[in-house]
Amino acid sequence: MKCRNQWLALPLTGGLAAALLTGCGTETGGAGDTGDAVVMGMSDDVLATDPAAGYDPGSWLLFNNVFQSLLSFPKGATEPAPEAAKSCGFTDTDAKVFKCELRDGLKFSNGNALTSKDVKFSFDRMRTIKDDAGPAIMFPMLDRVQAPDAKTVVFKLKYPDATFPSKIASGAGSIVDHREYAIDKLRTDGKAVGSGPYELDSFGEDRATFSVNSDYRGTAKVKNEGVAIKFFHGDQKGLKQALMDNEVDVAYRGLAAADIADIERDTSEAGRDVDIVEGTSAEVQHLVFNMKDPVAGKLGVRQAIAYLIDRDALVKEVYQDTATPLYSIVPAGIGGHNTAFFDTYGARPQRAKAAAALRGDGIEGKVKLTLWSTPSRYGPATDHELRAVAKQLNASGLFTADVRSVGFEQYEKDIEAGKYGVYVKGWVPDYPDPDNFTQPFFGKGNVLGNHFENRDITGKIIPGTAKQSDRGRTDKQYAELQDVVADQVPILPVWQAKQYAVVRDSVYGVESCLDASTVFRFWEISKG
Repeated sequence: MKCRNQWLALPLTGGLAAALLTGCGTETGGAGDTGDAVVMGMSDDVLATDPAAGYDPGSWLLFNNVFQSLLSFPKGATEPAPEAAKSCGFTDTDAKVFKCELRDGLKFSNGNALTSKDVKFSFDRMRTIKDDAGPAIMFPMLDRVQAPDAKTVVFKLKYPDATFPSKIASGAGSIVDHREYAIDKLRTDGKAVGSGPYELDSFGEDRATFSVNSDYRGTAKVKNEGVAIKFFHGDQKGLKQALMDNEVDVAYRGLAAADIADIERDTSEAGRDVDIVEGTSAEVQHLVFNMKDPVAGKLGVRQAIAYLIDRDALVKEVYQDTATPLYSIVPAGIGGHNTAFFDTYGARPQRAKAAAALRGDGIEGKVKLTLWSTPSRYGPATDHELRAVAKQLNASGLFTADVRSVGFEQYEKDIEAGKYGVYVKGWVPDYPDPDNFTQPFFGKGNVLGNHFENRDITGKIIPGTAKQSDRGRTDKQYAELQDVVADQVPILPVWQAKQYAVVRDSVYGVESCLDASTVFRFWEISKG
C-alpha cells in the first residue's frame, strides 16, 4: 500500500458584490488527454436523477457531473466561479439583485440550445414542485427569476443573501432542458438531460454509466473516456473486496474506517496495487441537546458533558484517525472558523470543572442520561461512538449514561416529538460557507429540532452576515455566534471528517475531487 500526499483545500476570501464574477472567456471544456473509462464503487445510493428531487450526497454527485450550474466551485476553492455563466454578480449594494450573463454556445447533451429560458424554468420548476426530498428548501429568499433576453438571467431576492452565489453553484442550481422536463412533476424514468461534462447513458439499481458529453461548454477538462458507478447499497465489505479484486478502479463514499486502516497495513501484492487518497472535508457530527428536556435542558448538564468529552480518544478509538476533533460548529477550512469549545472547555476531560458546573445548576448525585443513535443514517460506527462517549461520562463518576439505537425514520419522528434528550446529528454542507453551518441550525424550523432560541443569533448575527458580500468581513460576527454556542451548548461539536478514496495504482487525479466543496469531479480522474 502507498499513501499519496494529502491535498488540502485553502479557503478563499473576497467580495462578490463589488465586481462581477467573470470566467475565462474562451475556455470551452470538453475532452483533454482522455484515458480509459473509470469504474467507481460507492456504498451510498443515488436517490434521484432529477435535480428537483435530490438532496443527498449520491444524487448531487450525479448532478455535479451531468448538469451545469451558472457557477461552480473550482477544485480547492470555497468561493464559486463562473461555469455556464461567463459572468455573475450582485448589481445592487443590498445583495438583493443577482445578474448572470451566459456563455456562448451552450447546449444540452441532446443538442438543444441552453438559454436563459432554461435557467428560469429550472428554478421555477424546483420551487413549483417543492419536493420534500429536494433542494427548494435552500431558496426561501428567492422572489422571482427573470430572463430579459436569451443570454441574461436576473434573480430578485426577497431579502439580502450574500451566500446566494454559493447556493446556485451547488447541485441545487442544476439547469434542465425545459423541453424535456415538466414544470409541475418529477421525471421518473431514470434519465437525465443536462449540459454538464457527462451524459447519463444508463441508470439501474446496481450500476450507472456516463459518457463524455461532446456538446459541453464550460471550464472542465475531461481526462477520461467515461465513468461507470457500481452501487454496493451499504455493503462496505463488498466494496472493499471489489477494489482488492480489481473489479472497481476507485472506492468512494462508504469504506469503513477499519477498512481504510486494513488497506493501509496490507503488504500483500493486492495491497501494493492500491493507493489511499486523503483530502479535506467539511462533513461534521454533533451531539444535540433538547433544550426542553428535563435533564439535557439544564445548562449545567450540557457544560459538564462538554468538560468531560475526549474527542481525541474518540476519533482514535472509533474512527482510527479518519476524522479530526472538532471544537466549533464551523469546521476548519471554512471562513470564520474558531475553536470556541477548545477555548472554553479544553481538549482533555476536566472532572472538577464538570462537577462544579453541575453543582452550579443545583444538581446533586449522578445524572442519568440516554444517548440516542441511528446507525442506519450515520453508519454503524455511530453506535460505537456514542458508547465510547457514555463510557467517558460514566468514568467521571458524575453520570450514569447508556445508549439506545433506532431506525432513522423512527429517530426523526421521536426527535420531532421531543422524546430524546441527547442525540446525534451529522451534517454534509450544501456549499462551503459558514452560513451553511449556522443558519440551518438556529431559529424556527431548524434542522436540529432541539428548541434552541437565541435572539442575537437569529435576529442580528445571521441577518447581518447575509448582507455582507465580502465573506471575509463576516469573521467577527461568526466568531461571536460560535462563542454564544460554546457558552450555552445547545449542540456539542464532536468531529470533522476527512475524505478518503482508495484507488487502483493506475488511477490518477482523485486528489482533485476531495475538498470542502464536496464536489466529486469525474473529469479530473484519469486511468493509465
